[in-house]
Amino acid sequence: MNPTTPGPIGERHWAIAEGYIPPDSTDGGDPRLVSHEAACILNAGDKEAHVVYFKDKEPAGPYRVTVPPRRTLHLGFNDLEEPEPIPRDTPYASVIESDVPIVVQHSRLDTRQAALAVMTTVAYAGGGSG
Repeated sequence: MNPTTPGPIGERHWAIAEGYIPPDSTDGGDPRLVSHEAACILNAGDKEAHVVYFKDKEPAGPYRVTVPPRRTLHLGFNDLEEPEPIPRDTPYASVIESDVPIVVQHSRLDTRQAALAVMTTVAYAGGGSG
């Protein structure tokens, strides 16, 4: 642990109960404006976080991602391909498990209409302590 950090930051178990990737975008060809969902993951510790994503639709998952120590990862659910892409226009939920404490924030960019909508919230942490 870094001497300036008083202790582990985050939890090992997170849940995002509401997930939905909009089917369309009015992005005007700008890839930054494609409708998407993301998990912003902070690993403030000194060890890699081996994050596993589960989705409530059999048999998809787990999705394996590594977040280096003292780094953050903005992971687009649209970018997850293995073991299979997450379908658009389909409600889903996810559970995120890590072998070290992390912090997870959930966000969505919805560009189906010309007036863009952004939503973000910290995911639910529970099921064990850091």
